[in-house]
Amino acid sequence: MKSRYRLFRRRGRIYYCFDNQTRRYTSLNTGDRTAARQIVEARNLALVQPALSREIGKAYLSASDPGIRIRTWQDALRALIETKHGVTRLRWERAAKERALELIRNTVIIETHAEQFLEVLKVGTVSTHVHLRKLHNFCLDLGWLPVPVLPRRQWPKVQFKGKRAITLREHQAILQAETNPERRAFYALAWHLGAAQSDIAALTGANIDWDNRTIRFFRRKTRNVAVLRFSDDAAEILRGLPRHGLQNS
Repeated sequence: MKSRYRLFRRRGRIYYCFDNQTRRYTSLNTGDRTAARQIVEARNLALVQPALSREIGKAYLSASDPGIRIRTWQDALRALIETKHGVTRLRWERAAKERALELIRNTVIIETHAEQFLEVLKVGTVSTHVHLRKLHNFCLDLGWLPVPVLPRRQWPKVQFKGKRAITLREHQAILQAETNPERRAFYALAWHLGAAQSDIAALTGANIDWDNRTIRFFRRKTRNVAVLRFSDDAAEILRGLPRHGLQNS
């Protein structure tokens, strides 16, 4: 049977692989005839004996990484989480528990097919998509994945849901349902100031300028200075809060 791929060299030193079916050629990125011939032979062998070729490939990979034949996506998740700290680590620990990942959790990384990834993305959420892409790139960077499961351009586009602020009616319903007065004051202040919850929780009396009716603080997310003017309703809430925080005993 005639081989599909054959070796040739155009002008210059680089060898090429010619596809007899598509009539196209691709560079082998080598000027070594022996290495180029081995690549072409491997491509032809892969067409005739795909299962055998896969095992041969695993054998070569195992020589440099003994764990590559048994390393699963769960193993990769654990390794990635170990590189994170603080809030980022907690976020990854939550992401690792997503149900959609059960479809590949115990699958050996190098035995994963594109269809499996597409199914995970179909079942999962936006968070699943973001974390799976990062996990995939983590394995590529470490050499645990010889080639991408999904090429970059084949990843489905992330579809974010529409965002909106709560309405006054929804805000009033939250206040009415809240029985803790301290938390109710927190929600009310968040409504009037429109700042992030973490920024509001960190406010102290030193942030308030009563003469100019402004609140000044550094946003935790951007580290930029924010200056917010507050209304009479917000002033009433602020006056009802303790003037001092917890005292050290």
